[in-house]
Amino acid sequence: MKETPVKLHVSESIGDVSGEIIEGEKTEVVLTLAHGAGAGMDHSFMIALAEALAHHHITTLRFNFPFMEKKKGPPDVPAVAHRTIESAIALAHSSFPSKPLFVSGKSFGGRMSSQYLAKSPDAHVKGIIFYGFPLHPAGKPAIERADHLKEISLPMLFLQGTRDELAQWDLISSVTNSLSHATLQKLEGADHSFKAGKKNLIPDLAQFTKEWIAITI
Repeated sequence: MKETPVKLHVSESIGDVSGEIIEGEKTEVVLTLAHGAGAGMDHSFMIALAEALAHHHITTLRFNFPFMEKKKGPPDVPAVAHRTIESAIALAHSSFPSKPLFVSGKSFGGRMSSQYLAKSPDAHVKGIIFYGFPLHPAGKPAIERADHLKEISLPMLFLQGTRDELAQWDLISSVTNSLSHATLQKLEGADHSFKAGKKNLIPDLAQFTKEWIAITI
């Protein structure tokens, strides 16, 4: 497995953020992988998922959002997060120009990625994968956060736990059912962190990702 540190230039005012490309024996697909609001690109979940995907010949580009790079403050405002995602997509595309490119994210990272795609229909992207879409705050069920998904014409894969406190199951089901390009994959008993007792769900997440990409490209 090959690990390559990289730098992403966000803007002149914000500067650069850290990133890392993880490749397996070969690259068939490239995936940007954005972290959530509570932990950065080097969280154990993010690294383990990237390594599991590499075994399926899916190369990932993980990266930090500026707030996480600085290790302080609340999550970035959407404009800054979108600019960071744009930089990640550009780097992934330039690094592997002949390979299909998908975007993905854990929670906040997936939501910011989809917001960017809703505003950028010409991005060099084949689809988007959500590792737990944060549909609403804990204890406050609602679906307004999904409104922008209607503007995306790309295939979408939602990997969701049935015990996800940020995506009540009946609500995330109704959202995905209303989107013609969406696929909802259930992870029984998993919460928003993909914990389901003692079971390690990361191999399942990687396998579902591989299978969905295979029928999408």
